[in-house]
Amino acid sequence: MSNAVLNGLAGAGGGIIAQIITYPLQSVNTRQQTERVAKKSQSQGSSGGTLVQMLQVIRSEGLGGLYSGLKPSLLGTATSQGIYYYFYQVFKNKAESIAAANKRKGHGDGTVGMLSWLVVAALAGALNVLFTNPIWVLVTRMQTHTQAEQKILEAKKEALIRESGFIGSSLHDKLRELDSVKPNPYGTFQAAYEVYNEAGIRGFWKGIIPTLIMVCNPSIQFMIYESSIKHLKKKRADKKQSSIKVSALEVFLVGAIAKLGATVTTYPLLVVKSRLQAKQEISTNNSLRYSGTMDAIVKMIHYEGFSSFYKGMSTKIVQSVFAASVLFMIKEELVKLYALLANKILLLKLSK
Repeated sequence: MSNAVLNGLAGAGGGIIAQIITYPLQSVNTRQQTERVAKKSQSQGSSGGTLVQMLQVIRSEGLGGLYSGLKPSLLGTATSQGIYYYFYQVFKNKAESIAAANKRKGHGDGTVGMLSWLVVAALAGALNVLFTNPIWVLVTRMQTHTQAEQKILEAKKEALIRESGFIGSSLHDKLRELDSVKPNPYGTFQAAYEVYNEAGIRGFWKGIIPTLIMVCNPSIQFMIYESSIKHLKKKRADKKQSSIKVSALEVFLVGAIAKLGATVTTYPLLVVKSRLQAKQEISTNNSLRYSGTMDAIVKMIHYEGFSSFYKGMSTKIVQSVFAASVLFMIKEELVKLYALLANKILLLKLSK
């Protein structure tokens, strides 16, 4: 098995485990990102911290509400991590061979520089985005469906109170009738049908522009990660330690630091992407509905202020840093396990 395929499979395995562990945080974070409250209403729009919001979801939707969209999300994670790590390893191998060739010609020390790491990660990330964006559109829709349905119901109630001639108990009965309406089942196929009805095939690539720009997130992450690991190994080699191998705990910590730096840098783009991919009825105010990336950015600044670009960032930092740390650690351990098994199989063959 080639090291590109091995890293792809290990990345997919690590990604699935990390996703399952941190999914409730991701689900709540998507709701935080897509919540739209104009400046004049922001004092009324706060819905508490992450833990409070998680409890609200459990109270209104049950525990399953925190895992809405988990199935396509796991598919997306496995596909995304598999594609990313496969192409990352392919491009990494190429970059290392170019660096080695340059050393033979008397240029450089044979190691891959920071800029090369950025290019490698960016290329792998761009291919990953183009292949998997439709899956993440469906995941976002499923995570925010209940939120959108509640907003639609609130708008109907407001219209009924404002426009109808009902008074007293008649109005109360009508409002109670609206409350009793059960939402239609909403799964992956329903989400796909809704997206297609709204915008056709193009709808599955909503948010592709900020998502492609966000390729710099894993680029920054891997630049920090690879440079830090390289520094650790070099430091140990300089001290002439018996082993320059990096432990699972060190991989976990370096992965956390790398993801933290990348998340803080690119978070505003993630908010824009989530808002474009969510159902636009999530806002009852037409001024807070978006037709494209620039329209979203301009309206967010004008109606909600710059703080809207950082909604839910604390939740995202906890979720993404922990998920990335788990992913890196498990991926590296899976690669080591495969190498160990391959060596044992080889020794058994040689002993026969």
